Amino acid sequence: MKLPLTPLRFLARTRRQFASRVGVIDGNSVWTYAEYAERCCRLAALLRSWNLRTSGRVAFLSYNSHSLLEAYYGVPLAGGILLPLNIRLAPADFAFILNDAGAEILFFHPDFLPVIEQIRGELKDVRKFVLQEPAAHPSWVEHLTYEELLNQQERGSDLVWEDIDEDSVAELFYTSGTTASPKGVMLTHRNLYLHALQMVSLLRVTDQDVQLHTISLFHVNGWGTPQYLTAAGGCHVLLKKFEPQQVFELIQQHRVTMFSMVPTMATSLLHFPARGRFDTSSLRHVMLGGAASNSQLIRDLEDLFKCECFASYGLTETTPVLTAARMKSQLAPACDRHEVQSRTGYPVLGVELTIFDADDQELPWDGNSVGEIVVRADIVMAGYWNRPEETLQTLRGGWLHTGDLATIDPDGYVTIVDRKKDMIVSGGENISSLEVEKALLTHPAVLECAVVPVPDPVWGETPQAVVVLKPTSKVSEADLVSHCRRILAGFKIPRNVEFVESLPKSGTGKVLKRELREKYWSGEIRRVH
Repeated sequence: MKLPLTPLRFLARTRRQFASRVGVIDGNSVWTYAEYAERCCRLAALLRSWNLRTSGRVAFLSYNSHSLLEAYYGVPLAGGILLPLNIRLAPADFAFILNDAGAEILFFHPDFLPVIEQIRGELKDVRKFVLQEPAAHPSWVEHLTYEELLNQQERGSDLVWEDIDEDSVAELFYTSGTTASPKGVMLTHRNLYLHALQMVSLLRVTDQDVQLHTISLFHVNGWGTPQYLTAAGGCHVLLKKFEPQQVFELIQQHRVTMFSMVPTMATSLLHFPARGRFDTSSLRHVMLGGAASNSQLIRDLEDLFKCECFASYGLTETTPVLTAARMKSQLAPACDRHEVQSRTGYPVLGVELTIFDADDQELPWDGNSVGEIVVRADIVMAGYWNRPEETLQTLRGGWLHTGDLATIDPDGYVTIVDRKKDMIVSGGENISSLEVEKALLTHPAVLECAVVPVPDPVWGETPQAVVVLKPTSKVSEADLVSHCRRILAGFKIPRNVEFVESLPKSGTGKVLKRELREKYWSGEIRRVH
């Protein structure tokens, strides 16, 4: 008998094999895996009692929380599709996504009540609004909270997964919309199941692991943690918001063994004044993703945590992890380990990845040829929600076209050089914004930076640097330009440097370059020259 590949099998297995194991910790609330599974089943029973349609969309506007973690199993168990929303979006974005997806039910944290009140009249399909926590609320919100509704269920649904269609959509994630309207990425049961097995293999996860959820669960499962950690019987420790003090406290308190970050998070931990007061000896690895890393960042993190730290890469469209920058045995000791571990990495098990030129022809793996990363794997999305033409274009030729430009060296390591849309074309020369950013980050006064194209009457475009300095540090525009001149070719040097207090970021910590570019291109008919 062929069994469907669905993550619901992970919960069924863990309920039997690790029933008494503490599975979820959220603040002062603790649940075993038996209790967690029962709560997921109660959520499914609740949704069925509300006549959730087959493949009906259930949205969550939530910080990291046990209820959102439960939804990753409870919603598909009820036959629905989970739609987690990025909490940092604008009200208009929420309205667009909820309408585009046709969401029927919306669970949300009380902090977002004013936002939902603002857009409620625009929502076409949402028929139930549910608070995750107690709060004063208007009559259009369900009078019982999430917890009260779960307690009202006499018993949970049976954890039945045998009749699941593994190719049906289980989750719907919307892209950040940094370049256009958000697109809904459809992830199937099969995608999620196979990604989890790949991550268990990559991270060597066991029931002794304790994962701190530093990555928001609305971002492609927080990089797949609800599936792979549950599959192995590891313990989930929820973190509502990323704050350095709480990160260190939770690592020490719960003997955390692993967590993931974007580089901006890593920088904040490295500059936290009290970082040396906490016991982080339980950690065995830290994974970085979401933006480019550098060897110094990896070195500093390993010095701080005394464990393996390495970069990774993935997309919402790939469930998400595609590569990891772990050291291959044949490279040691000839290579700088920290430099290797800061690269984009090489494909995880089950992923085929290469680079194509503009005509979709494969380029050589020589470390110099720059092409678009293309991927084919079992973890590639089913497509974009209600966007067949964009789906066909992105998945043309049987490969997912990522929009990321990279080289691949003879050892198979990928190094991203830029996004297609972020490549600066100045006087006919291509300039990688990422390369310029890396040069700026080598200056000891620079905390964060972004480089964007700005219009120029002679060259068409030139690089503009936007820089955040480290606390108490001082440096002039001329100093940074001079610093870059020692590292970069003349045409790559930023023409101007603007100093700011902070950079605009998405809910996952990515710098929103579209917002930065808008300031400089306002009034221009075209956004490229």
